[in-house]
Amino acid sequence: MIIAERKPIGEILDMIRDCDRVLLLGCRGCVTVCSAGGEREVEILASLLKLGRKKEGRPVEIVEGTLVRQCDREYIAGLAQWDGQYDAVLSMACGVGVNFIANLRPATVVFPAVNTSFFGGSATQGVWTEQCAGCGNCILHLTGGLCPVARCAKSLMNGPCGGSQNARCEINPNVDCVWQLIHDRLGRINRAEQMLQIAPIRDWQSAGHGGPRQVVRDDLIV
Repeated sequence: MIIAERKPIGEILDMIRDCDRVLLLGCRGCVTVCSAGGEREVEILASLLKLGRKKEGRPVEIVEGTLVRQCDREYIAGLAQWDGQYDAVLSMACGVGVNFIANLRPATVVFPAVNTSFFGGSATQGVWTEQCAGCGNCILHLTGGLCPVARCAKSLMNGPCGGSQNARCEINPNVDCVWQLIHDRLGRINRAEQMLQIAPIRDWQSAGHGGPRQVVRDDLIV
């Protein structure tokens, strides 16, 4: 899922400094799961913004709302229920949601309330770790299901760099060397011979360096 973190209150207050009425819009998707932008977070942020503006002597009206998803045209149509009630939308969705609202509501001012961090999963309660770089050319079948693109500090494709110490990354000793993890896992599942395969020079065209990417499914187009 997409992992996000709420922006500092000061930064958000600066964004809405010219607004008297703000629609604070949560999302029931990924940001709810990672406790960054669901209904509870909307309620908390609304209170903080009201307090912040009250201290400045410029009260602000916060309209609270939450959509099922902000990355889907169908659900963004639900914004119509708040038409005329706000000067700007402050979105607590990931950057995709902010983009979708901006695309579909070209005359609407929309601000991001969170920083979109990475694709990841929950390691333990309250801790999320990056697991995927969304590079568009998945090689997990060669690496035991562990991603060196996202989880190696250097995105190396053919084993460790030689600088790791005690199975820890030389860039950040608090992080496991993913190539050590790959080596150990391939051994456990009787696929150690895959470590001997030399990965070719990677074609990064699928990783988004040529502009926005899209996936088209002709069978779903009506």
